[in-house]
Amino acid sequence: MNLDPLLVERFREDLEAVWPFSGTGEKLLLAVSGGPDSLAMLLLAHAAIPGQVEAATVDHRLRAAAAREAAYVAGICERLGVRHKVLEVDVAEGNLQAEARSARYDALAGWMEEREISTMATAHQLDDQAETFLMRLNRGSGLGGLAGIRKLTGVPGHEYLRLIRPVLGWRRSELQAVVDVAGIEAVTDPSNEDDQFDRVRMRKALASVDWLDIPAIARSAELLAHADASLDWVVSREWMECVSQGDGAITYRALKTGLGGDRVIRPALLVRIFRVLGATLDLSAAGALAANLESGKAGNVAGIHAEAVDVAGERLWQFRPENPRRTG
Repeated sequence: MNLDPLLVERFREDLEAVWPFSGTGEKLLLAVSGGPDSLAMLLLAHAAIPGQVEAATVDHRLRAAAAREAAYVAGICERLGVRHKVLEVDVAEGNLQAEARSARYDALAGWMEEREISTMATAHQLDDQAETFLMRLNRGSGLGGLAGIRKLTGVPGHEYLRLIRPVLGWRRSELQAVVDVAGIEAVTDPSNEDDQFDRVRMRKALASVDWLDIPAIARSAELLAHADASLDWVVSREWMECVSQGDGAITYRALKTGLGGDRVIRPALLVRIFRVLGATLDLSAAGALAANLESGKAGNVAGIHAEAVDVAGERLWQFRPENPRRTG
């Protein structure tokens, strides 16, 4: 399957930006569903780093055609000389997409461990990025959510394994063209047309307008990702300078740095404090808690007691697990 050398070189550069191991012999696992995006990534990766890729397809067993589609991908990999594995999973009841995603990543992570592969690539692309940004914008997401899909992160639930997205800068149409030129027919997933899913509705809405600049939206998401990383650095600095731990509690000298009226750094720090104490707090709830503490109000949130206290003339915020309630 001959591909345009310029496209292969472009892919190689994008890949090496997030995975600088081409030519080392280290393996890269490709998550290939059989759709045009992942098939294009398979073809480009095989051409760019021959002998270094393996592939896996997850069969969620939610559709009768799923096993046949996985076998179809296996056949393409066999023709390319790429090792391939079909991973069958059971999807728990509940939010279908969320549970399928969790089962998928668990299975892929397990296979990575078995094959001793530390990095996996998925075929999220630029249109996916724009859709994600607008969906989260529509939900009122904060900075972390609006940063969208990251080029390099950890496998969800298995963060010690790397997850890269080498075609995040490619348009969906470009990847479709790669598959078309190779003479391969991609798998069509009917769920991609099901309006019960937010992403499908957003995709159709974007297709109906021509005045939105998809690459510009994706660039905004990337810039927000850099801003989110900068915020994380500031929060880490605030932690080092103003947080102390002892006697089962965490104390935050919240007023030391003069962040009067802050609605970004303090809530983000509270999220981290709760995580260290074994509790979960989202940014919205953290912002409300910070406002209460600024006004001197104590409260119990997610099993953590938070209060503002005066010690030696200094106002401190203290956090500790709630005392267990007596029963009987």
